[in-house]
Amino acid sequence: MTIAAFNDAIDESTITDHAKPMDSISREQAGTLYGLFQERVKRSPQHTAYRSYSHSRNEWYDTTWQQVALQVARWQDALASENLSRGDCVAINLKNCKEWVFFDQAAMGLGLVVVPLYPDDRPDSVAYILHDADVKLLFLQNAAQWRRLVPVITESHNIQRVIINNFDEETLSAPAVYAKTWLPENGGKLRDIDTEAQQLASIIYTSGTTGRAKGVMLSHHNMLSVAAASMQCTDLNDSDVFLSFLPLSHTFERTAGYYLPMMAGATIAYSRGIAQLAEDMQDIKPSIMIAVPRIFERIYCRLQTQLSSQSFVANGLFKATAKIGWKRFQYQQNKGRWHPTFLLWPILEKLVASKVHARLGGNIRLIVSGGAALSPPVSKLFIGLGFCLLQGYGLTETSPVISVNKPDSNDPVSVGKPIPGVSVMIGQNDELLTRGPGNMLGYWNNHKATAQMINADGWLHTGDQARIGSNGHIYITGRIKDILILSNGEKVPPGDIETAILMDDIFEQALVVGEGKPHLAALLVLNTDHWFRVAKELGLDAFNRNSLRNKTLNTMVIHRLKDLLHDFPAYAKIRRVVLILEPWTVENDLMTPTMKIKRSKVLTVHKAEIENMYG
Repeated sequence: MTIAAFNDAIDESTITDHAKPMDSISREQAGTLYGLFQERVKRSPQHTAYRSYSHSRNEWYDTTWQQVALQVARWQDALASENLSRGDCVAINLKNCKEWVFFDQAAMGLGLVVVPLYPDDRPDSVAYILHDADVKLLFLQNAAQWRRLVPVITESHNIQRVIINNFDEETLSAPAVYAKTWLPENGGKLRDIDTEAQQLASIIYTSGTTGRAKGVMLSHHNMLSVAAASMQCTDLNDSDVFLSFLPLSHTFERTAGYYLPMMAGATIAYSRGIAQLAEDMQDIKPSIMIAVPRIFERIYCRLQTQLSSQSFVANGLFKATAKIGWKRFQYQQNKGRWHPTFLLWPILEKLVASKVHARLGGNIRLIVSGGAALSPPVSKLFIGLGFCLLQGYGLTETSPVISVNKPDSNDPVSVGKPIPGVSVMIGQNDELLTRGPGNMLGYWNNHKATAQMINADGWLHTGDQARIGSNGHIYITGRIKDILILSNGEKVPPGDIETAILMDDIFEQALVVGEGKPHLAALLVLNTDHWFRVAKELGLDAFNRNSLRNKTLNTMVIHRLKDLLHDFPAYAKIRRVVLILEPWTVENDLMTPTMKIKRSKVLTVHKAEIENMYG
């Protein structure tokens, strides 16, 4: 049985319209992702679809669904003039904005396949994707992006047209053209071609930590099914406002932060970027946040730094609030007893918790974290302060959500229960296997990799070790390929240790090593500002790399690590460290566009230092 045929045969009767708001759109009503858009325009023409920031006017402005439809029609007319055929691939490399939606919906409405690219990806990686997917048309943010790509575009590429979104005075040469001059002044009606739900909608390249990226083929049915199932796990409505800041090229944001809000009829506000995120939250006052753990870890570290300079009373009050809030949460989850201190919560909420909520806009009622493991101390603090923080789990290959916690069944240490329609099981080597309507059609041009990923019975190998609790929740215990086996045979998943280390904001990045060695060691990239402060305190020359090998400094770091890892088993302690100032980035090819460290490459770059640690 083929993968597509298997997905057709899956019993999806569990994915229903149960408990959905009346204005929400079901998977059946939508049919396709473009059908979802058409139905939303039909139902909510005057409702605010997107909120954007105008740098020229220095203000936020709204775009209604009717206005979005007019723009999508313009884009469809322009795309239709480019001699493209159904099934052709078109790529987009743009920061989050409403134009991303215009292009995406216009292309899918014409039966084209959308290939999202990461704005921060290296030119050679982008060139590889453009060639592998045989992209015919490319939509870029600005002319500078095209200039960086030109040297790596060869005759083997079939790019017929390059559209530049941001207009400036630079003259462009073929095949590049500014969107402003390429688009017709007015669009006609939305085109409505016959598209099947199982038709390929998008090829999303996974930024693998090893080897070339693989193109994940997702159908309309894949992403719609996951969005619909995720709707059942949360209570969303058309008064909700999402703040979008994770890249739309990331499947997590695309499904949960774009298609799902469209299903619910909610408004999406596009952040100006991470640097302005705090200010944007004050302006937008979002009710829903889709984010990755690093966002919460940064807030956590900032709070801890601020607390260290507060008075004993203020510090104690904050900790008491978080502690009582956490116990209150456990009681609400039927995991603890009622306690008289709960009577203090209204006062503590007003004095302490409300001030943290105000920093995030004051209107947050739901936060969903995914993309990586959320550190227990971080989740405990946010939940203790009264935030509804839910951790989920998934892969690009599963569109992407596999599981998520629910507000009334929230175990922050877990990644929740499988969403409706998804089955999971534990395979060999404790690997989590999953099967459901979100499972990809396969890898583009890579049948071998597809067969390795999905077995004959339709079970997809996640590559993660896990256990399933008696409560049905999934607990991820480590990434199989990253597990370190010490010389004594002890198996150590480094991810949890690295996450714990990053709770100290002196450390910007961390990579734990020790394969085949008697003990663990770590490569630690220091935060520049903190390094200058520590160097001054120790009387070291911050500009001299030899200072990083100072014995007193290294002893201090080891002691800090000991405190951070006090809850870990003895074999998980860090005995030696290498301190580094140059960060691992996408530019130096030591990190993927999704901010995952390329372990094998980092180990190669720092091979000599690692050998010296164990010498």
